[in-house]
Amino acid sequence: MTDELTKAFAELGAATLGESGGRPMAPRIRPVWPGARVSGPAFPVVCSAADNLAIHVAVAEAPAGSVLVVNVGLEPHRGYWGEVLTTAAEARGIAGLVIDGGVRDVDALEAHGFPVFSSMIALRGATKEESGHIGDEALVGDVDVVDGDWIVGDTDGVVVIRSAHVDDVLAAGQARAEKEAHMFEALKAGKTTIELLGLDSSPIDRA
Repeated sequence: MTDELTKAFAELGAATLGESGGRPMAPRIRPVWPGARVSGPAFPVVCSAADNLAIHVAVAEAPAGSVLVVNVGLEPHRGYWGEVLTTAAEARGIAGLVIDGGVRDVDALEAHGFPVFSSMIALRGATKEESGHIGDEALVGDVDVVDGDWIVGDTDGVVVIRSAHVDDVLAAGQARAEKEAHMFEALKAGKTTIELLGLDSSPIDRA
């Protein structure tokens, strides 16, 4: 079932799911390289400010297939993630990273094909000695993410799907995608969005 969800949600994409019951993260959370895509269950991580020890522990302990979803506290302007952690994450079967803070080694992340979504690129490194917690919940991109929520990220951004609502959001997303497919055909045949969406054009002034 997890593999089926991974594929189904990835095919629908973040934009469709965000209009179908998923919760979009803030627009500052963006793919760090073109074409990055991820779909998988969340594994929340909360770091102490300027420290990424919790991320190292999460990479070692998170279940394979997880998407690490990381809150870095009050000091986002650090490179909390780079090629070393990417290599470790790939070896452990981690599916991707969503972090409300900085990452670095962007060319290497793209070369690895490892999907990373972050709020910024930052050079300065982080310490590895402070407290944090993993596997519970984290506020990331202005959305509270709980262990097991579903994460979908692509060019449009990142959306969070509550674990209790996975089936409902999937069904709503598939219905929306089917409806849009019919709309595309109608538009190609000459219909307008005014007609198809039942829009009232009367408020628009015309020259």
